[in-house]
Amino acid sequence: MTQQPVQSGPAPVRRPARPHPAPHRPGATLAVTSAATTVALMNYTAPMAALPALSDAFATPPAAQAWLLNGAPLGLAVLLLVAGSLADDFGRRRLFLIGTLGLGVTTALAALATGTLGFTLARAGQGAASAAILATSLGLLVDAYPVGHARIRAMGVWGAFVSAGIALGPLLSSSLGALDWRLTYLALGLGALVTAAFAPRTLRESRAPRPGRPDLAGAAVLGLAMTALLTALTIGRDGWLRAPVGLLLFAALALTAVFAMVERRAAAPLIALPLLRSRAFLAASAGGLFTGLSVIGLFSYLPTLLQHSLSLSALDSAWLFLLWSGTSFVVALQSRRLAGRVAARHQLAAGFALHAVALLPMLGTLSGTGGAGASVWARLVPALVAAGAGSGLLNAALPRLAVESVPPERAAMGSGANNTARYLGSSAGVALTIAVATTPAGADGAILLSAGLAAAATLGVLFLRDR
Repeated sequence: MTQQPVQSGPAPVRRPARPHPAPHRPGATLAVTSAATTVALMNYTAPMAALPALSDAFATPPAAQAWLLNGAPLGLAVLLLVAGSLADDFGRRRLFLIGTLGLGVTTALAALATGTLGFTLARAGQGAASAAILATSLGLLVDAYPVGHARIRAMGVWGAFVSAGIALGPLLSSSLGALDWRLTYLALGLGALVTAAFAPRTLRESRAPRPGRPDLAGAAVLGLAMTALLTALTIGRDGWLRAPVGLLLFAALALTAVFAMVERRAAAPLIALPLLRSRAFLAASAGGLFTGLSVIGLFSYLPTLLQHSLSLSALDSAWLFLLWSGTSFVVALQSRRLAGRVAARHQLAAGFALHAVALLPMLGTLSGTGGAGASVWARLVPALVAAGAGSGLLNAALPRLAVESVPPERAAMGSGANNTARYLGSSAGVALTIAVATTPAGADGAILLSAGLAAAATLGVLFLRDR
């Protein structure tokens, strides 16, 4: 009988070769996601300083001017949640690349627009593409950086570049707009495509698959609800008691109820309803919503108020706007030093409180016409700097709180939910600000509205503490 040889260990198993993944380079991931976020936010804020010029070019009536600003935030708010789900399921790098390419194409379409409707639709497309960028960026950063100080620092840097994009958009549009407003969108489209070229070899693919298909039905119902709400707020300035306004508000409320029913039955909901019982998640969402309502709503229309009230050019108003947005960038970049000392929720409350207090000296500064005296500048300039510091605290705290409020594998969903709340709030805030600013209350009414909302947000965020 022949004895079989005894092997000393298990036989080696040959595995099929796998495609070589992108190298793990956290710094490069931070650089590319921050650059794309900057371009997306520059697209978002570009019309702020150019609103009067765009209105003249398209012959846009005053009642429809809010749509020139609200196209992008509407696209953002509608698709941020579904973008987070798609990113978790099908790959964050893949959706990030689709978003940057889509932003380049839709921005070029905006440059070719010939009317208010075409420009608004192109802006909505920009918002949808930007949703893919913003929803995936935080997920990519969570994968690139382990829990701890390195991640907190990366979130602070990313939040600072949110402020950078907000700051640079009006400057670019007012500079190139002196030649032709279309040049702004051609330049931004090129910037998005250049960023897309670096993504495939720089970013590492990551995903967190879950059972069920993405909740497209929920996204559609949510989009209809938001569109109904924003349309009501936009046309309400011509009379809040008119039947169309009431019907639209009722439709928004009914569609929101339908959305809750759809989410309850969905296998892979846009928002996991049990999260609504989490105070941290509610604080993050409320923070995003009131940042949009109070801060972005007012400052989206501020360059136009500066041009009308102080007789400034578009470029001059953009430089003055930079006092706010530039300070926001610096403070958000430095706020990483607060990590470990100040909780994100407390930092959020401090940002809202500082914004509310900073606005009070601005009362009366934008109510006149034909220029401004020394006393006006002495009140306006420090107020813009202080409000910028508050915004910087908000921009750095929101991504931290959004990621910390959900399980690690749902980082993209947490980011999507937070940014959805922010841009839904900004769309409503812009419409409300324009509606109030064009009434006898004027600019002072818009400033008081923003300060009151920020004060309410301060109390709300402090109340929503973990038990």
